[in-house]
Amino acid sequence: MNLSPLQPLLASTALQFAFDKATLEGKFAIAALLLLSFLSWTVIINKTRQLYLAKKGTRRFLETYDATIDPLTVRRSGQEFQGAPIYHLYIRTANELEALLAATPASPQGGKRIRALDFEVIKATLEDSAATEAVGLERGMIVLSTAVAGGPFIGLLGTVWGVMETFASIARVNAATLTAMAPGVAGALIATVIGLLVAIPAMFAYNFMVTTIRHLTQGLDSFASRYAVSINRDYVEHPPTS
Repeated sequence: MNLSPLQPLLASTALQFAFDKATLEGKFAIAALLLLSFLSWTVIINKTRQLYLAKKGTRRFLETYDATIDPLTVRRSGQEFQGAPIYHLYIRTANELEALLAATPASPQGGKRIRALDFEVIKATLEDSAATEAVGLERGMIVLSTAVAGGPFIGLLGTVWGVMETFASIARVNAATLTAMAPGVAGALIATVIGLLVAIPAMFAYNFMVTTIRHLTQGLDSFASRYAVSINRDYVEHPPTS
C-alpha cells in the first residue's frame, strides 16, 4: 500500500521498519488516521484565522460603538467590520430596526419610535443572530473533537489487529521467539503512535479554540443585552407616565 505522504513522518529507521512490517489492516488504519489528520489540520488552520479575525474585528467594533451615543450611528456611518460576529449581530438588528422605523409614521413631537410590540421583533432578531453567530464560531469543531477522541482508538484498533495477526502467525509456525515476534509487534504499534500524533495537536488546538469561542459567545450575549437596552431607550415608544 503506497502512502507517500507518510515519508516525512517515517524518517527514523525505527518508524520505517515498523511501517514496513505493519499488516494490511494496520496500514488501512494508518491511512484513516492520515485522512483524519488532514481534516484536523485544515480545521486548525482555518479556525485559527477565523478566530483571529473575530477577536480583532470585535475589539475594533466595540471601540467604535462605545464611542457613539445613538445605537444606529455605526450603521449609518457605513463602517464595516467583516469577520466580527458581534458586528454581524449588530448590523442585522440595525437593519431590522431601520425597516421598522421606515414603516412607522413620525410622532407629533418629531422623530420616529417603534411600538413596544415591534420591539419584541428586535429582541427576537438579537437572539436569533446571537445563536447563528455562535453556531458559525463552533462550525468544524466536531472534526477536532473526533480527532481527539477517535484518533487513539483507530490507532489502537490497528495495533490490536496487528498483534492478533502476529500471534496467529507465530502459532501457525510454532516459533515463539523474540526474533519472530518483534517485527510483527513493532508493525502493530506504529498505528498507535500515529493515532497519538494525530490526537495530541488536535487536543491542544481544541482546548484553546473552545476557550476563545466561549469568550466570543459570552461577548455576543453581553452586547445583545446592552444593545437591546439602548434601542429600548432611544427608539421604543413608551406610554406616558401619569
